Amino acid sequence: MTDPVLLWFRQDLRLSDQAALAAAVDQGPVVPVYILDDHGPRQWAMGGASRWWLHHSLSRLDESLRAKGSRLILRRGRSADVLEQLAREVGAKCVHALHHYEPWWRNAEKAVAKQIDLILHDGGLLLPPGAVRTGAGSLYRIYTPFARAVMEHMPPAAPHPAPGAIDAPPKWPVSDSLADWALLPTEPDWANGIAADWTPGEPAARHNVANFIDEVGDYPTARNLPSVEGTSRLSPHLHFGEVSPAYVWHRIISSRHDATIFLKELIWRDYAHVQICEFPAYGSANARDPFDALGWRDLREAGADFTAWKRGLTGYPIVDAGMRQLWATGWMHNRVRMIAASFLMKHLLIDWRHGARWFWDTLVDADYANNSVNWQWVAGSGVDANLFTRIMAPLTQSEKFDAAGYIREWVPELAELSDEAIHDPDAHDVRPTDYPAKIIGHREGRERALAAYRRMKG
Repeated sequence: MTDPVLLWFRQDLRLSDQAALAAAVDQGPVVPVYILDDHGPRQWAMGGASRWWLHHSLSRLDESLRAKGSRLILRRGRSADVLEQLAREVGAKCVHALHHYEPWWRNAEKAVAKQIDLILHDGGLLLPPGAVRTGAGSLYRIYTPFARAVMEHMPPAAPHPAPGAIDAPPKWPVSDSLADWALLPTEPDWANGIAADWTPGEPAARHNVANFIDEVGDYPTARNLPSVEGTSRLSPHLHFGEVSPAYVWHRIISSRHDATIFLKELIWRDYAHVQICEFPAYGSANARDPFDALGWRDLREAGADFTAWKRGLTGYPIVDAGMRQLWATGWMHNRVRMIAASFLMKHLLIDWRHGARWFWDTLVDADYANNSVNWQWVAGSGVDANLFTRIMAPLTQSEKFDAAGYIREWVPELAELSDEAIHDPDAHDVRPTDYPAKIIGHREGRERALAAYRRMKG
């Protein structure tokens, strides 16, 4: 028998279209391993909602592996140290894995490669960063030309099916118990709403892709309507790699509808990963240096406002609905994410990093590249970003995108209000006593933000 090989799972928790798995199966008996490594990410260790998802996704992955004659080994610690130890235990000479581009994973890959032969494969993105470049040979910094360049290489290669069987090693190494990792909340168990809304794992991910095929024709309009939830809701499945972007692309283009708008969202995901390759600190540092001088309010002054935002008690129904949906389900409609983010930064003048950290802890699809690039896009501090001076008017946005039903679902204090009044109860003098007044007026918040921007510009 040939030596066993290690298969290092990370954010690629699937068996189909998994190039590292396919290569490992071709080489010899496979020891699949997932390492809970909180040392490398440090402050970017997974938040609570992501840990809930991870628990269930790993459970599904182990079930799928066992159906193929294999199993998932769980270990905890620094990735390089764990893989070196595991390789000694089973007699493995190499590790197969997919590339990942978060700064801590790139550092971990370098550390692993110093201790054992590491063979990395593509498959987490449509194209690996650097596959398309500007005429000058540099990475793209602006999304639109990047998207055009990527489109010239589409569709991606057809996805490969899962292997029929996975050879097991002569003896399995010891594995941690998933329950012992305590990834699930207990006291209190705040995840009931998440569990009711989501089913992690590759089978559920593929099922959701199939369902979305019938809806993709409505996506250009429906994606902006919170009350109909016209988005794909594939983001956590893509983040944890339960489906590959190539699989999603090919399934979606099998539809009879024009899916261009949705496909460009998949390309945006690639774009975000290119940016964190170029600027690894995108999650904590302004991509545009002038924004270092922006006079954000100190949380010692603005702490009560920040708490009101997190709890959905700002007096702006569309913002409050989004923040309550986030806390209850680990997810928020994309249009509402932009409105809530803009409100935090521009109405409350609170640093985007505080909001990004809250999303990191509460989103089931918390993704370093997407979360960081999207927050800095709204802030105006990103490489390719909206202007800071473009300040979303949440009351107008709520009415424009017909959010009345969405507000009724998540802000039950307002459920009895008319479609006309529910977006701004104060303006119609119908605010219930159990719903807070606006913590700041729209004009007041807007003028304060613009004044801070003018001071930054000098």
